[in-house]
Amino acid sequence: MTQPQVQPGSPSATSAGRKARRRWRRWLLLPLWLLLLTVAQVAVLRFVDPPFSSFMAIRQADAWRAGEMDFRIAYDWRDLDAMAASLPVALIAAEDQNFATHSGFDLEAIEQARERNARGGRLRGGSTISQQVAKNLFLWQGSGAASRWVRKGLETWYTALVELLWPKRRIIEVYANVAEFGDGIYGAQAAARSFFGRDASGLTQAQCARLAAVLPSPKRYSAARPGPYVQRRTRTIERNMRQIGGTAYLDRLD
Repeated sequence: MTQPQVQPGSPSATSAGRKARRRWRRWLLLPLWLLLLTVAQVAVLRFVDPPFSSFMAIRQADAWRAGEMDFRIAYDWRDLDAMAASLPVALIAAEDQNFATHSGFDLEAIEQARERNARGGRLRGGSTISQQVAKNLFLWQGSGAASRWVRKGLETWYTALVELLWPKRRIIEVYANVAEFGDGIYGAQAAARSFFGRDASGLTQAQCARLAAVLPSPKRYSAARPGPYVQRRTRTIERNMRQIGGTAYLDRLD
């Protein structure tokens, strides 16, 4: 049996048109709601210390999937003034010496990393601390090409929000607390207790430099048992710390 056709201008056609417009409005509003959600995430975390990061949650879930039911993330938040001042300076000296002046992206560092990697040898990225905060706190490690491109786009967006809504001191404070310094060991306090048996406030300059030296490969290198590479990199970081002004560098972040 043939279905009766809806005539244009009929009540049924008008109702169908309204429903179609409502569906389109919902689809168009979805990106706006997602955008507002990301802004709210970053805005709240300017004042609220994150109870965990995306990377922590993923690592814990991976352990449980592997049957490691006793595995627990080591994480214990410490405010910036409750950790040795040398630690944030060491992280900046190791990872992002233009941290105080860039706006989230260091194009010069990216170009230098590209040229260095093209010459061969140990690969290094050009990501800033702000980018690493965005990735570690909100995103995931990309395993496929599509996943990496999506993550990179979101990383750029979150980095811009972090730089816009957070002061520099908050950015380095969060990074010092969510960076992974060993397998499942996140943040200055957990690392200080795990590797040196002391609180983050009692770390020496050399210990701070050694923690920074294992980044960004904390599962490959050990701060507790530093090999030749970590030892060389520790000395380089200590030299860079002096060159950028030592703990006085933190005054530039106010």
